[in-house]
Amino acid sequence: MHEPRSEADFMAMAIAKAREGIAAGQSPFGAVIVRSGEVVAATHNTVWRDLDPTAHAEVNCIRGAAGALQAIDLHGCEMYSTCEPCPMCLAAIHWAKIDRVVYGATIDDAARAGFCELHVDAQALAQMGRSPLKVESGLLRAECAALFQQWREAGLCQAY
Repeated sequence: MHEPRSEADFMAMAIAKAREGIAAGQSPFGAVIVRSGEVVAATHNTVWRDLDPTAHAEVNCIRGAAGALQAIDLHGCEMYSTCEPCPMCLAAIHWAKIDRVVYGATIDDAARAGFCELHVDAQALAQMGRSPLKVESGLLRAECAALFQQWREAGLCQAY
């Protein structure tokens, strides 16, 4: 029998994935998709490895979850992301019909670290698009924002 996991545990898994990505020379982003308290997919950003600008952690996680569940409708799932989803990722989350996304660091945190994110608030974008997606912020924000410093210390920010 599995012990129940908390939201903080799921975000900690996303943070661990982001650290795995940093160790592999990737950007400092991780994501986890959960259904009924069970992890369906956990990934990190692979933009540099795959030479694919769409290979953000959230998109990779959607791809992994869709494959694991053999479905493109991920209704009933929640995503935990180390950073506020960019507009591309938020649209992908919406199209996958994920019920809820919870993120740690903000787009402003990413911009301060040198990422050229579009400065569009994810919650406002979901509301503007009349998406049923619930967007929640701030879970383990300090720990998620610290990933940017770890990334800098690894010397990877010059590649970006």
